This record gives sequence, structure tokens and C-alpha cells, in this order.
Amino acid sequence: MSGRQGIIVGISGASGAAIGLRIVELLADNPHYAVHLVVSPAAERTLSEEVGHDALARLRALAFRHYLHSDIGAAIASGSYPVAGMIVAPCSIRTLSAIAWGQLDNLLTRAADVQLKERRRLVLLVRESPLHLGHLRAMLQATEIGAIIAPPMPAFYLKPQSLDEVIDQIAARAINLLDLTKLRAPARTWSGPGGEGV
Repeated sequence: MSGRQGIIVGISGASGAAIGLRIVELLADNPHYAVHLVVSPAAERTLSEEVGHDALARLRALAFRHYLHSDIGAAIASGSYPVAGMIVAPCSIRTLSAIAWGQLDNLLTRAADVQLKERRRLVLLVRESPLHLGHLRAMLQATEIGAIIAPPMPAFYLKPQSLDEVIDQIAARAINLLDLTKLRAPARTWSGPGGEGV
């Protein structure tokens, strides 16, 4: 990776695929990081419907490497492969539950589990509302084993003027949760109550 730190970005089938795309764009724009991309089959459909038919191709072009969702033997499925952490954005309830209870039948959930066992940061942008008790229990279980649950909540106090600004803020916040010291700020920077910003 030519000295760049690897970061895994998983995109699952929940609504909000544009957030995952923006996270990849921000990371790919930084010379210190190399994005390893895993997109679930359901996410491929969501990307097409919510972002555009070329969204998956754009993502793959930005990534340092992309992997098939079914490729559980890929390098990022091993704890010996060095990466700085992982973001799943958006994170469906199905993916959350699989991670929480160790259902590791695909590369996305397997790579997430590896981050937990290696004590690396795993950020899950869980996208669902309203939540029933089963959802909350899955979030609790994931938190107890080391994941960071970060629902994609707009920072209304920043008075965003467009959907793009909302997406930028959520994506930047997710990246900040990885605690990456070399990541430079995107074109739009955010600051305000609560200490959010990049």
C-alpha cells in the first residue's frame, strides 16, 4: 500500500448509500489512506436506486481495492492484515445483528469481526427507525463487544443548507470516530456544539 494505512469501508443494504460513497470519497482524497471496499448485494441495489446507476463503478474506482461480498478468504478477513479500522455505512439491522452475534458468513461481517477481535475501531452507522427491542439489544451487544454505534443523525445546529451538507457532516463524523490523526479536513469543515468537526 506504499506506506498508506488501510481502512475498510463496508456498505450494506440499508437506506443512506450516499453516506458510504461520501466516506470513500473523503478517504480516497487523502494520500495517507487506502480504502478497502466491500459492498453487499443489497447495497448494490440501494446504491443504484438512491445514488445512480454508476455509483458502484464510482466507488470501485475510488477504492484501493474492492472485494466480492462472498470472498471470505480475502486478505481483510484475517487479523494479520494491517488496517486502521472499519466503517460500515450505512449499516443495516441484518448486518448489525450478524456482527453482534458472530454470524460471519460473508466478507463484510467477517472483516467487521476481525476488527473487534484485534481491538481496532469498528464504526457502525446503523440506519433504521423506529427501533424495536430486538434492534436495541443488537446495538447493546455490538457495543459490549467493542463496536461504536453511530446512527447517521443530522447536526441540525449547523443549519445545513442542502442534503449534500448533511451527508458531508455525517461522513466526516464517522471518519473522526476512527481517530485517524493524518486525515485532512474535507472542503467543507464543520464545527459547533457537541464538538463535531473535522
